[in-house]
Amino acid sequence: MKSPASSRRHFVKQAAAAGLSFNFLPAYLTSARAADNPKLPPSRRINLGCIGIGGRAGSVIPGLTADGMATPVAFTDVDFVTAKSLEKNLKAFPDVKRFQDFREMLDKMGKDIDAVSVVTPDHTHFVAAISAMALGKHVYVEKPLTHTFEEAEILMRAEKKFKVVTQMGNQGHTSAGAEQFKQMLAAGIVDDIVKIDAWKSPSLWFMNATERALVKGYPAEEPKPETLNWDLWCGPQEVKPYSKMYHPFNWRGFHLYGGGMFGDWGAHIIDFAHHHLKLGLPTRITPLELADYNKISYPLSSDIRFEFPARGEKLPAVELHWKAGGDIKVEIEEKFGDPGPDGKVLIPNPGATGSLLHRKQGDYLVQRGSHDRHSTVYPRSKMVEFKDAVALNKPKYNHFESFIHACMGEGMTESPFSVSGELTQVLNLGTIAEYLNVDLKFDPATKCFIGNDEANARLAGPAPRAEWADCYKLA
Repeated sequence: MKSPASSRRHFVKQAAAAGLSFNFLPAYLTSARAADNPKLPPSRRINLGCIGIGGRAGSVIPGLTADGMATPVAFTDVDFVTAKSLEKNLKAFPDVKRFQDFREMLDKMGKDIDAVSVVTPDHTHFVAAISAMALGKHVYVEKPLTHTFEEAEILMRAEKKFKVVTQMGNQGHTSAGAEQFKQMLAAGIVDDIVKIDAWKSPSLWFMNATERALVKGYPAEEPKPETLNWDLWCGPQEVKPYSKMYHPFNWRGFHLYGGGMFGDWGAHIIDFAHHHLKLGLPTRITPLELADYNKISYPLSSDIRFEFPARGEKLPAVELHWKAGGDIKVEIEEKFGDPGPDGKVLIPNPGATGSLLHRKQGDYLVQRGSHDRHSTVYPRSKMVEFKDAVALNKPKYNHFESFIHACMGEGMTESPFSVSGELTQVLNLGTIAEYLNVDLKFDPATKCFIGNDEANARLAGPAPRAEWADCYKLA
């Protein structure tokens, strides 16, 4: 049996070779697979290599396998004991082979794997995804797609080069709410949007002043669980002393490992507008207020303005305001309310999460929630006027199903890297603004900041640890 080190070296050689010459025959088309899964013939089944078994994977893996067209053949996790919610998948698939290092999984079982799911902390999404893609595997990656702007750029190039099916896990992008937004776009209801207010109430530790006060700088070192491979958990990033503030979940609050609230929820809140209104990349990102700002953890609350240029007819320049935190104040103007039974105007409550799309004409307002939530037009009398365009119609497949069917050559995914990559880059630019707390000018053509070397260095982030450097050369 190969040692872990030799397996990793062999994997790197395989991946490098795949990067130079790509010729991929999906494993599910080979006759040798016929006896592996009697539920479906090999031509109608996707074998999954699952990287990350706990946390969100408790929903992602069951979602990908729900209709029986996909089945896990390999599980990889850096901790098969203390990670959250992993028992659900381990009990459902008790006989699946287990690995701690996804490179060993791909090395030893690559011939039996058609597609890979990546449900790990943000900072390890890229290395797992690019490694699988370079070997011809389709990839489903949780949001945000990557931890840095450059990683997203590489994955978008890799999607074209390796011609694999891709999908980011912003699940609402394939839903009745998404179909409704497309209908509204076709009907002209979301023409001439000039301003977008997007917001999220606090729901993570770093946005709670009491919990935040307990963490000063980086957390102090604590005893590491014996079952956790901490070096692998850190992946390409710097290895800090272990703390339970990082694993199994709170990593998202640290710039080093996560994307904060914007990286977490921005993909679910601004995705419809960004994609369908063709926002692209902004020309300016301005932090208006970052409470308890520092360069280790994300702010207690954020107020950031993004400026997007005009993109053509009925697509004027857009100013997007992102607000997150307990002091959020989002109000709907009285003119968008409707008269109540007593004649007084009832002003809608925008709620704790969502976005408001403002038209240049100011004649009505479009509110969108998050994930698969449908959109509402205010005043509600406009909903009656637009009743056909705002009707809810489910797509043929949900977000998970569309990925599996696309892997089988049936249709396309709604959030491939060509779509979700650029959205992720907007999220990355926002996290850079939260890190530096300065007004930033950006050139979408060159994909560089103007006159700020420190900001440009953050596009790629710190150099990866030597063991992982080859992953950044595969596409």
